[in-house]
Amino acid sequence: MSDLKKELYELCVNYVRKSMDAAELGIKEAQKASNEDTKSSAGDKYETGRAMMQQETNRNLAQLNEANKLMVALNRISTGGTSAKAETGSVIVTNNGSFYLAISAGSLSVNGQTYFAVSPGSPVGMMLTGKQAGDGFTLNGKSYTITSVA
Repeated sequence: MSDLKKELYELCVNYVRKSMDAAELGIKEAQKASNEDTKSSAGDKYETGRAMMQQETNRNLAQLNEANKLMVALNRISTGGTSAKAETGSVIVTNNGSFYLAISAGSLSVNGQTYFAVSPGSPVGMMLTGKQAGDGFTLNGKSYTITSVA
């Protein structure tokens, strides 16, 4: 199970790194476009273009900041050991899907099996936290029964 946790953890790290890379590229491109924009006799057009590039830079900086927060959350997760109760870093198998309680990274595939990476703060993450095998819950009209926690 520890190998599975390590693989899921690495997939989450790669997910965050891709987000960081995309945000950094967006910042560089917006700064480059802003620097290449030359002042012309149509001053308003120049100022509008620079303001739009600044908005794009700010948007990408916000995305980079969020990705950094996700990486900090991932750095707190242990990939070794098991727990009887679901906690951050746990793999939880239910009758309606398997979950990795870490960050919201969507569906991850390991050895042909799909796992949903969910944040402990998400609705399903809050329902899973603290539960153990045999426990159940209902979310959005769908019933879940936990078959295993590791």
